[in-house]
Amino acid sequence: MSFSIADAALKAKKAARQVANLTAQQKNQLLADIAAALLANTDNILTANIKDLNAAKENNLDAAMLDRLALDPERIQSIADAVIEIAAQADPVGNIANIQRMPSGIQVGKMRIPLGVIAMIYESRPNVTIDAAALCLKAGNAVILRGGKEAIHSNLALATCIEIALAKQQLDPAAVVVVPDTDRGVMNELMSLDESIDLIIPRGGEGLIRFVCENSRIPVIQHYKGVCHLYVDSAADEVKALNILKNGKTQRTGVCNSLETLLVHQDVAATFLPKAAALLAEYNTVIHACENSIEYFSGAQIATEEDWHAEYLAMEIAVKVVADFEKAIEHIEEYSSGHTEVIVSQDYSKTQAFIRRVNSAVVMANASSRFSDGGQLGLGAEIGISTSKLHAYGPMGAESLTTEKFIVMGDGEVRA
Repeated sequence: MSFSIADAALKAKKAARQVANLTAQQKNQLLADIAAALLANTDNILTANIKDLNAAKENNLDAAMLDRLALDPERIQSIADAVIEIAAQADPVGNIANIQRMPSGIQVGKMRIPLGVIAMIYESRPNVTIDAAALCLKAGNAVILRGGKEAIHSNLALATCIEIALAKQQLDPAAVVVVPDTDRGVMNELMSLDESIDLIIPRGGEGLIRFVCENSRIPVIQHYKGVCHLYVDSAADEVKALNILKNGKTQRTGVCNSLETLLVHQDVAATFLPKAAALLAEYNTVIHACENSIEYFSGAQIATEEDWHAEYLAMEIAVKVVADFEKAIEHIEEYSSGHTEVIVSQDYSKTQAFIRRVNSAVVMANASSRFSDGGQLGLGAEIGISTSKLHAYGPMGAESLTTEKFIVMGDGEVRA
């Protein structure tokens, strides 16, 4: 029997009504069951993941893509832990805020409600299958998950764990749909189903996200890329700056919160850049340096305009010496993708000015860009990092997957 995305979306719309009416306790138990099923089925998931990894290597996928695709027992445990963390959070659905009594006598407030049906279109990260399902369910939504062909075996194995949990709670299996067909035509049809689907969240390369934004009839949450900057100020603690550079650039290069551009105040360039050069050389980092910093790096390439826009997702970084704090801000304002920016400085006034003036989704002082992650920021997990300002900005947890409705309570009042 062939798969129909239109039929799946209609069924998800119906299932969404059931999920929206679940109590907080019921949703949390469902999430606990998903986490338990993941751990119980670890061997099956890893077997499926090996199929995907072998195919990816045959198709010459790059190292960053392979890293995103790969699962191991520790990563599966981490995924399960994230589901439990989501379950432990307060339920956003039903919360009423900002109750006010109007001059007419009525009381007006806003209640958080589910969005309905959310579609995820994503590429090689199988963990997104579970993170997205868990967050959508916590927020009372149904979800349609369309992963890339490179992770299809892993995604279907993970889908089995979700199906087990839904069945255990006697819930409609259409509440979470993992699309088994990776044909591009299915994705194109999905983007046209505006009567069944309320929101699309694409997660992957910039090309995928732009394609979805340009072709969807459904509202889209955007996350184009992560061009994350580290600015080392004249008042920086250089030991802290080196540690933050090391963690942000080298810990895991293929993720969107890794550093791509290093900005250094000219007053500390002569002392800091040789240390940075030695550190980056240990990791065989490709350097794209401006004319004022290239002398500090052996074998560096002169930076071009494209390098300031680049999301390398590799052991590669752009380096620029800036004249002062204002020039650092100007550079970030011009080239930022709106993801994450970091300042290292012991000058409190500078860190506060940086936090106030830089309007990326996450702005940090004296901390690694690698903390720009839903789990690290207290969300349990994230469904994505929005770099557009509507309807959410930054890492998106369960609350970002709800909206608000006005509620009015009266005692027989009528409008004059």
